Amino acid sequence: MPSKSSARLAALTVAAVCSAASVVVLTSPAHADSVRIRDIQGSTRISPYAGQQVTDVAGIVTGVRTYGSSRGFWIQDPTPDDDAATSEGIFVFTGSTPKVAVGDSVTVSGTVSEYVPGGTSSGNQALTEITRPTVTVVSGGNAVPAPTVVDARSVPSRYAPAGDTAANGSINGLTLRPAQYALDFYESLEGMNVQVADTRVVGATDPYTELWVTVKPRENTSRHGGTVYGSYTSQNTGRLQIQSLGKAADFPDANVGDTLTGTTTGPLDYNQFGGYTLVANEIGALKQGGPERETTRKQRRGELAVATYNVENLDPADATFEEHAAAIVNNLQSPDIVSLEEIQDNNGAQNDGTVAADRTMTKLIDAIVAAGGPAYEWRSVDPVDLADGGEPGGNIRQVFLFNPERVSFTDRAGGDATTAVGVTKVRGKARLTASPARIDPANSAWANSRKPLVGEFVFRGETVFVIANHFNSKGGDQGLTAQYQPPTRSSETQRHLQATAVNAFVKEILDTQKNADVVTLGDINDFEFSGTTEILEGDGELWSAVKSLPRSERYSYVYQGNSQVLDQILISPSIRRDCDFEYDSVHINAEFHDQISDHDPQVLRFRP
Repeated sequence: MPSKSSARLAALTVAAVCSAASVVVLTSPAHADSVRIRDIQGSTRISPYAGQQVTDVAGIVTGVRTYGSSRGFWIQDPTPDDDAATSEGIFVFTGSTPKVAVGDSVTVSGTVSEYVPGGTSSGNQALTEITRPTVTVVSGGNAVPAPTVVDARSVPSRYAPAGDTAANGSINGLTLRPAQYALDFYESLEGMNVQVADTRVVGATDPYTELWVTVKPRENTSRHGGTVYGSYTSQNTGRLQIQSLGKAADFPDANVGDTLTGTTTGPLDYNQFGGYTLVANEIGALKQGGPERETTRKQRRGELAVATYNVENLDPADATFEEHAAAIVNNLQSPDIVSLEEIQDNNGAQNDGTVAADRTMTKLIDAIVAAGGPAYEWRSVDPVDLADGGEPGGNIRQVFLFNPERVSFTDRAGGDATTAVGVTKVRGKARLTASPARIDPANSAWANSRKPLVGEFVFRGETVFVIANHFNSKGGDQGLTAQYQPPTRSSETQRHLQATAVNAFVKEILDTQKNADVVTLGDINDFEFSGTTEILEGDGELWSAVKSLPRSERYSYVYQGNSQVLDQILISPSIRRDCDFEYDSVHINAEFHDQISDHDPQVLRFRP
């Protein structure tokens, strides 16, 4: 899953051709026999006029975009036909600030273009545009065509048709069936004025001035008002991205569970950062009702509390140390062991060969003490420079924090970035050959990705093996709104190999000591129902404890309005069998616009 802090331009389509528009103001009517917008849009996703010149295309201006790299305006035919598959709206790309206003009646001559946001390799659908336009303003102050209402009744429950096998799975050439499939319904409205009303926020406002709502209030609801992504066949058809044609400062700071009351109206666009997007001329008023940040309970004396927390590229220059410390001390109640993911080296993204992270960790531990928490100690293995992916120069890695007043770490020399740890048997018990250490770091499964960190802990005389993971991200996967259906999840190939390697190591421990306590946790970058998790679980060597929660609580990350599981804690049979464990997904980040990380931490409590 691409990080929300990754560099990008803006969540706007960038047109394929950049040329200035010319505008002529007339007082006489346009030609009556010219091509209509519905003819250009056609009944499939690709215009029958693609690449051709069109003349005097008539419409009323419904929205004007004066910012970003995709400047232009939308027009809509005020006299629609009765074919639900053909859109009556279209975007006119000008490349510079348009010289038209909402309500203008115009004719447009130019070239029809099918632009693929993100490039053809992204697999995204194409956006039909008119480029290199000559624009004639016929009159001003006209009534804007009434918006098409998008609601729970109008959006089908089925998400997308199966792609055409003769076209490599593409749906581009298929005739739209807007009454049967949600993606066809949205495509049939591409470029048109649409409206949603009293919609619940399911994706908090992000740094790019966008949020997600649902028009289906009963669709897979989470406890806090989000929409849970529970399977590959449950695509949550009511989700829709909202942007604004107004000032960024006027955009609401919304959290999941809030509501945009009243109506939100504007043209329906398509971009690479979420697909179909309502670009609002009018946006509903924010009614707060979202979640409070959660606090887990304190572990009891005989319980070991183990947590995983992705702190999102933490380095000494960040301003979030106090907030992360407060979250660990107050919201997580100072777990005995914390697996931290995305700890960067001592100078962050500065690419100068630095790999040590002692400054980063000292600053975090000091902040935890200042927040009233324990004086944690830490263990990790520094990576080889630039070998583990992530932000170039940052050298992210997993780190163990542990409270020495509650749990001890078994230090055993020999672990480094390139040496594989092994398992031996001593007096009938499994033992690591090195601690801390890395699992099979030379395996090609870990190319340009974080290697698993394993450590041996002792709690009240019992040994617990903890494996900290940060699997390959979902970057490169086709989006849910891709032209290829079902979309290709190319990134999971590497995660499957990674899961295989970790499962093999856990099996080695359990083959040595059947009743060993093994906790495998971290940012798995995949769902609890995924093939990655199935491989990790193997033949019962592990089990993802997030599945002990009600479905409405199973999420640690919110992406494009889907509340989903990426962070997991998996447990060995000895822990699961006792049924004396408790799992908590502590929702403190993912649902909030003012998050300090895009991940929610997870906590497991059990009695070794």
